[in-house]
Amino acid sequence: METKKTTTKKSVAKKAVTKKSAPAKKVASAKSTEATLYSAAAKASGSIALPETVFGVAWNADLVHQVVLAMQANARAGTAHTKDRSEVRGGGKKPWRQKGTGRARHGSRRSPIWVGGGVAHGPTSEKDYSQKINKNVRARALASVLSKKNEDGEIVFTQKLDFSAPKAKDAHKALTTLAGIKGYEGLAGKKQNAALVVLSERDINTEKSFRNFGNVRIAQAKDVNPVDLLTYKHVVISDAENAIAQLEKRVTLKNSRTKAETK
Repeated sequence: METKKTTTKKSVAKKAVTKKSAPAKKVASAKSTEATLYSAAAKASGSIALPETVFGVAWNADLVHQVVLAMQANARAGTAHTKDRSEVRGGGKKPWRQKGTGRARHGSRRSPIWVGGGVAHGPTSEKDYSQKINKNVRARALASVLSKKNEDGEIVFTQKLDFSAPKAKDAHKALTTLAGIKGYEGLAGKKQNAALVVLSERDINTEKSFRNFGNVRIAQAKDVNPVDLLTYKHVVISDAENAIAQLEKRVTLKNSRTKAETK
């Protein structure tokens, strides 16, 4: 009788396990948040949708650090060069005989320990400092930095900054006006690395208007990188709707798979 009870319990347990439904697959949905859109006069003119793929990514310090170091290494010119003992002039003859002088033995005046000799272990122009950065890693780092800047309230979204002529006076006025927004006072008061102005497309008048500002840098949305974003305190995205669309294209790769597809 005891054996029958145990077998029936096991069979019931097996049936209960088989009745459990398989976990439903998560369907990836493109969520978006909203941010305030300002006019050139620093007045709220509405709201703009921010895609989660660009401005809702979790902060990944290790990934960003890896990409920033690689980009800085790729920017190195590698022109520093020192001459070794085979490149300096002289040293063909032995300075003095090996024995009998009471002095240390030397074989060449081009030795690194001699004045005018070669440099040991110095930098050479033959060294390549470049590092490879995968497209997916670069895109994830860009999204991570943009999300962090937006979370910290360091990105201001504006309508298109339009200058009829290249004038630094108008550019200074535009920055001073945007500095009136709460939290963005540093746009006018910070002496170094104040703002990165992101344009949706190339605008000669805007670029020339900000060219003489040492604390401001102009970049197009297609060229924005994590190094520039982290260098400057505030980010001003002009013509925000079109600029965000370009940033979303850069972050969303064609060959990237969603979390639901990988499970």
